[in-house]
Amino acid sequence: MIKKTALVLAAVAMLSACDVVPVEPVPAPSGSGAASAPRISSSQAARSFVQVIKTVEPVAERECRARTSGVNCDFNIAVDDRPDQPANAYQTLDKQGRPVIFFTLGLIADARNADELAFVLGHEAAHHIAGHINRQQQNAVAGAVIFAGLATLSGGSAEAVQNAQRLGAEVGARRYSKDFELEADALGTIITARAGYDPLRGAEFFTRIPDPGDKFLGTHPPNASRIEVVRRTVAGL
Repeated sequence: MIKKTALVLAAVAMLSACDVVPVEPVPAPSGSGAASAPRISSSQAARSFVQVIKTVEPVAERECRARTSGVNCDFNIAVDDRPDQPANAYQTLDKQGRPVIFFTLGLIADARNADELAFVLGHEAAHHIAGHINRQQQNAVAGAVIFAGLATLSGGSAEAVQNAQRLGAEVGARRYSKDFELEADALGTIITARAGYDPLRGAEFFTRIPDPGDKFLGTHPPNASRIEVVRRTVAGL
């Protein structure tokens, strides 16, 4: 059981990041002007990032306490300062169960405005508030058990059963990952708006990142779907 759990958690860890990778600009939604928005300077980006943390974190904490029970809502916002990391942000938990949100230097540098940084922070905080790490782990465990059971019933070797566990964990973890991303987009929109930033402007970074399309068992939904969720949520506020 310990070995199986370790395999499951390893698979989940590989799937948990919310990639935000800059690419060549693509046509932005009509009237948004996102594709032509210039990058801000390094000093501006740093100041903007610090201000966004000071403004958004208390709002995310309030939303967390209002929507959960018995959950650690004391967010720790940190910078992944490894220079070789792509633009990315991800949420995890430390050993004490405190939620940690990491921003890579690449993401901070690639942001076009404070609204984008605020939206990303709201999105990652929403993952924690919605309990996505635990839910993803549960799905991974279920997938590992089912696949390993089928491999055992078919007379598979110990290596085959182990491979089936690993594959089942990956399939289970990916099964609802698109739904989790859209949930985090919706709640992240609310957090961004309540912190005084513009989530529509913040979500414009979806026009600059690779579109994953609608791949089977892909981890992220199409960018157009994510922008539409933000628009609908804003309209309902």
